[in-house]
Amino acid sequence: MAEEKSTTAAARPTGKRQVSGAPATTARDSRPVKRNDDEKLGTRNPLTFIKQVISELRKVIWPTGRQMVVYTIVVLLFLVFMVTLVWGVDALAGLGVQSIFTR
Repeated sequence: MAEEKSTTAAARPTGKRQVSGAPATTARDSRPVKRNDDEKLGTRNPLTFIKQVISELRKVIWPTGRQMVVYTIVVLLFLVFMVTLVWGVDALAGLGVQSIFTR
């Protein structure tokens, strides 16, 4: 016998959801509702911007000197490997093209 699909499963949501109680626009036009200055992302004051950048940089977990040396060595070794790989593929392709056109 064929099995029937269960109709009790919840329907999948469609469309975007909005946070309840937070209207996206005003009633008279479609522009976003203005928030207070603390929540505003686009402040134009350069001094405020620099203070925010310094604040964010203080949150960064900076690598130690030893980690930087290890990371630098790994990057340089990877760079040497990739340069060698590209050179090898280029040389083989050049030999292949040369063998085709010299016959």
